[in-house]
Amino acid sequence: MALTNVNNNGNVADSAQPKKSQNTIVVPSKDDKKAYVRKILDDVYSALSIKGYDPVNQIVGYIMSGDPTYITSYNSARSLICKLERDELLSVVVDYYLTKGNQ
Repeated sequence: MALTNVNNNGNVADSAQPKKSQNTIVVPSKDDKKAYVRKILDDVYSALSIKGYDPVNQIVGYIMSGDPTYITSYNSARSLICKLERDELLSVVVDYYLTKGNQ
């Protein structure tokens, strides 16, 4: 036997039925996440290069210290890299190095 409730409009709502949502939660795959991190790293690398910095040293400095001032704000590079956790960045870099860097 299903329970019934009366909503504010006086309509009967069957509470045994699951509520259907208009929004679907999409969980990104591991490859999607890697591609997202890679895109951000590419954009940050490009912005650092354009501004005359050594991109590798600046990104390493950021990962090691967590200080976002290692990354230029040019082209929103700093806000982009701050969207990611440092361990995510390091994980993608190490994974890339170990899987593709040895080829």
